[in-house]
Amino acid sequence: MRTYLSAGLSAVLLVLLAVLVPVGALSAWVDLEIDNTDRYVDAVAPLASDPDVQSTVTDLITDGAMRQIDAGPLQDTVRDFLHQAVLSFTTTDAFQDAWNAANRTAHEAVTTALNGNTGEAVTIDLAPVTERIKQNLEENGVPFADRIPVQHTDITLISAGRADQLRQTFHLLRTGSVRPAVGTLVVAVLAAVVAWARGGGPGHRRSGLAALSATAVAGLGFALGALVLRAVVAYARGRVLSEVPDSETAGAAAVYDALTGSLRTTVWIVFAAGLAVALCAVLVRLWAARGRPAPGTG
Repeated sequence: MRTYLSAGLSAVLLVLLAVLVPVGALSAWVDLEIDNTDRYVDAVAPLASDPDVQSTVTDLITDGAMRQIDAGPLQDTVRDFLHQAVLSFTTTDAFQDAWNAANRTAHEAVTTALNGNTGEAVTIDLAPVTERIKQNLEENGVPFADRIPVQHTDITLISAGRADQLRQTFHLLRTGSVRPAVGTLVVAVLAAVVAWARGGGPGHRRSGLAALSATAVAGLGFALGALVLRAVVAYARGRVLSEVPDSETAGAAAVYDALTGSLRTTVWIVFAAGLAVALCAVLVRLWAARGRPAPGTG
C-alpha cells in the first residue's frame, strides 16, 4: 500500500511541477523583462543589426516613400536606388540609436496594447526611425529623400485577434509576478520535507531515503517543466507569426525570438539543473540503500 501511495504522490509532484515551472518562468519573464522598459530595450537592441529586421524596415519605409513618388518609366530604378540608400543607413550607428529610441517609445505602446481593449494589435511604430533615416538621406543629398513620409509605419508583432486571446493570460501572468516561481521552489522543498517526515523523521534511516526519492522526483519535475516551457514558447511563436503579414514575418520573428531569448535560456538552465539534482539524489540514495554512509557523514 505504501508503494502505491508513494508512486501516486510522485506522479502528482511530477505533474504539478510540469505545470508550475512554465507558469513561474512566464510570470517572472513578464514582470522582469516585458514590463521593464530598460530590459525590453536591451533585449531588442541587437536586432538593429539583424538582416531580417533591416530588410523589413527598409521595405516598409521604401514602400511608403514610393507611394509619394511618380517617376514615370524610372519608377523601378528610383525604387531600387532609394531602397539601397535606406538599407545602407540601417547598417550605421545612427540607425542603432534610432532603433533603440523607437523601441523605448514602443514599449509603452506594447504594454498598453496587451492591457488595452479588444481589436488592438501589438506593433512597433517605425516613425522615429523613418524620421532619422529621412534626415540622414537629405543631408547626404539622396534624390527623393524629402518625399519619404514620416508617419506611423508599423511592424506587426501580434495581430489584433491573437492579442485579444493573449490579453487575459498576460494579465494573469503580470499579477503573478515572481510569486509562482518562488512557489514552485517551495513546493519542491516541501515535497522532500513531507517525504522525510513520512519516513519517520530524525533518527530513521528510511526518512533520508524517502527525502532523496522525493528530491529525485522533484528534479525530474523541473526538467519536465522546462521541456513543457520550451514547447509553449515554440507553439506560441508559430501561432503568433501565422497571423502576421507575410512581408513582416521575418522581422516579427526576429523580435519575438529576441524577447523570448531569456525564456529559452531558462529552459536549458532549469532542464540541466533538474536532471543534475535528480541524478545526484538517485546516486546518493543508491549509496545509502546499500548501507554505506553518505558522503560527508564521516
